[in-house]
Amino acid sequence: MSNRERFIDFMRRGFEQGDDTVVDELTAPDLVEHQFGLDGSGAAAREKVKAAIREVHRMVPDMRYSFDAMTEDGDTLWVRMTGRGTHQGGLFGGAPTGNPVEVTVIDICRFDAEGRIAEHWGVPDRFALLAQTGTLARLVA
Repeated sequence: MSNRERFIDFMRRGFEQGDDTVVDELTAPDLVEHQFGLDGSGAAAREKVKAAIREVHRMVPDMRYSFDAMTEDGDTLWVRMTGRGTHQGGLFGGAPTGNPVEVTVIDICRFDAEGRIAEHWGVPDRFALLAQTGTLARLVA
């Protein structure tokens, strides 16, 4: 399996299906996570990623990703993808809207020799998610 295939498998099983066990399978035990709010290393980082999988799946259980662009350089993969689904779980104390949401995500992953994600930088467009769910309007009102 290529690093591209591993990454897609991680997103499909994890963030689309809500299976947080994919973290144990496809990330290194000493994972270094750089994404804001999930940053850390080792077991603590892996637990934060698992919690993020559960939270995204709770808020948008029908989330599906299109992989719009991918490029590799050695052991590093850059991905631009779009997540689309329906806001079905509350966010920051707000009620689910039932509205469609679309979020662009930029991910960079460095893989170890065993093909596991060893280091990750993630930049989801959280601002777009806040706007599309009405959370932003509620927070600035």
